[in-house]
Amino acid sequence: MRFHLLTIFPGIFDSYLGESLFKRAQKSGLLSARVYNLRDFTSDKHKKVDDRPFGGGPGMVMKVEPVYKAIARIKAAIARTGKARAKARVILFSTRGKKFNAAAAKRLSKYQELILICGRYEGVDERVAQHIADEEISIGDYVLSGGELPALVLMEAVSRHLPGFLGKEESLEEINGSFPTYTRPEIFVVNKIRGKGKKSRASGVAKKWRVPPVLLSGDHKKIAEWRREHGGF
Repeated sequence: MRFHLLTIFPGIFDSYLGESLFKRAQKSGLLSARVYNLRDFTSDKHKKVDDRPFGGGPGMVMKVEPVYKAIARIKAAIARTGKARAKARVILFSTRGKKFNAAAAKRLSKYQELILICGRYEGVDERVAQHIADEEISIGDYVLSGGELPALVLMEAVSRHLPGFLGKEESLEEINGSFPTYTRPEIFVVNKIRGKGKKSRASGVAKKWRVPPVLLSGDHKKIAEWRREHGGF
């Protein structure tokens, strides 16, 4: 799978994509992520990507031209690699988009090419939604300053469905459900601290946070039943 990220702040993605699972997945060739600076697709000397909205109003609107040119170049590059028939999807992040969920993540994992448009300012020229994007997606009932964080959320949720991204398919919560987990120590002792700085010391009152006994029993049937009762499948 290849992710194509269109943004005016390409540096936002550097840290996240260069660490942990994404770093390993790119190194192994499981997926690739390329970031495109929309300012590189403008036609004026100031590399302007936004303008005042028709009809008046506050803020600025991202222009259709750089988005169109960027996606045209991406699709042409796909064609030159002999993958013209590869399954591709163009996504615009928008507060008016369809709510993103686990089913959408699994559906999008079937595509070979995902082109993600990250808007900014007061929004993106509506002609992008009407004529360029295949769908609009929202990650929740709240407003963010841009589409970069939604793009990262979508990328991780989708990538988790690619065999090998997590290492073990059994790690998927979609398969096992979501239940409480514990590890060593079996008993965690919490001492109440009195005083400040060098004069601080533990009081004689302590709390003990214990692991549920059933998880220490070695009885796999009972453990499975407990996990199902607490959100597992």
